[in-house]
Amino acid sequence: MVNRKKISKSVMWGGRFEGASSEHLIKLNASINFDKNLYIQDIEGSIAHAEMLSKQKIILKKDFLEIKSGLLKIKKEIETNKFKFKTELEDIHMNIENRLIELIGDSGKKLHTARSRNDQVVTDIKIWIRKDLDQIMDLIKDLQVKLIDQAERNYNTLMPGYTHLQVAQPITFGHQLLAYVEMFGRDKTRLQDCKNRMNECPLGSAALAGTSYPIDRNFVAKKLNFDSPTRNSIDSVSSRDFAVEYLSVISLIGVNLSRIAEELILWSSNGFNFIKIGEEFTTGSSIMPQKRNPDAAELIRGKSNRLIGNLVNLISLLKGLPLAYSKDLQEDKEPIFDSSENIKNCIVNMIGIVKSLKVNKNKMLKALQKGFPTATDLADYLVTYLNIPFRDAHKITGRIILLAEKNDCSLDELSLEELKSIEPKIDNYVMKSISISSSISKKTSFGGTSPRLVLKAISDAKRRYL
Repeated sequence: MVNRKKISKSVMWGGRFEGASSEHLIKLNASINFDKNLYIQDIEGSIAHAEMLSKQKIILKKDFLEIKSGLLKIKKEIETNKFKFKTELEDIHMNIENRLIELIGDSGKKLHTARSRNDQVVTDIKIWIRKDLDQIMDLIKDLQVKLIDQAERNYNTLMPGYTHLQVAQPITFGHQLLAYVEMFGRDKTRLQDCKNRMNECPLGSAALAGTSYPIDRNFVAKKLNFDSPTRNSIDSVSSRDFAVEYLSVISLIGVNLSRIAEELILWSSNGFNFIKIGEEFTTGSSIMPQKRNPDAAELIRGKSNRLIGNLVNLISLLKGLPLAYSKDLQEDKEPIFDSSENIKNCIVNMIGIVKSLKVNKNKMLKALQKGFPTATDLADYLVTYLNIPFRDAHKITGRIILLAEKNDCSLDELSLEELKSIEPKIDNYVMKSISISSSISKKTSFGGTSPRLVLKAISDAKRRYL
């Protein structure tokens, strides 16, 4: 049974209350189970705040030194699992402050001068996300390295390019992999943009209106590696748009990971057999001995839904909130922590999957010989060499495709006479035009799939991303 009378004396805000909170409210109100993740950031922010108070002669230097020493001792206690977190103290801020007062006495009671938990928590979250953004960017770079390595090994490996999951045109596997390098490159710039935009320090905004103490917000911002202090105290404690942006970018990364995971799942299936995923990233079946399931890729695909859900969670939370702080904002942390853990786990697994890939070049080439992948090249031949308008060339090519389907053969298996029966102007050069190797080598427009261009694109990607 919780001692409610004892709790009423221990909470920092209990002075105006005669009784204690309901046990049910205490349980609902507590966030320590998840916001203890912020202990490093909370201690860093508190040390910077206390140093500023001392510099501004709001507290004595002796008080600051005792506060700093006490906070560093608390940090060590937490890291060695000797710190006792108390649910009745609600959150990481009050747990640390309460322990500080136990350790150093009255000097600890001065720490919260010119500060509120409202500006304290948003500062903690910003510092935490800022570090997390750097970690995610590093992981994305590692993934790009592995994708580029595979692209370099397969710059001239021929495979079908698909639209609507139907064979469309010949491409190289290296070209396909570089598409993901570009997508993750944009993700990386979004992460950096997010970091740049959020790098303003809210500390010193207090509850919402600022403070009458002669504080130096620029000093604190600099100490905590922010570019500047936030400009409006109400906005400082109200806004979580930086967290929404963070979750939005993570959701996009998750979607991009899901798309490559889906292709790897398809390509490794028995119907394709283009690739084999390393054994260490697959699992078996409890009943079917032959199975080798791409579980890592499937879970990455599944986790993307969760990341989107966390984004929707927070953005929905914010839409009805008035300025400035409301307790609803306590719910911002779990989506942040959950998305961080899951996106990093997904990227790490995708790095391993890509590194482990074994490519079946023969299967890719065999698949490319079905589905008339050089039909567009045939139409281009009719336009370029026979001066036939493209729309007419498109219709002629369609009729030739019908003929090949009726004969159950590929385009290059049709005889010249059969081709001429559809369009009399067709000459011997057509056979070279519709060969797969010719099709690939002719795609020389910037960003195209020609192996020569793919090699250039690989060099360019290394320069821009690695």
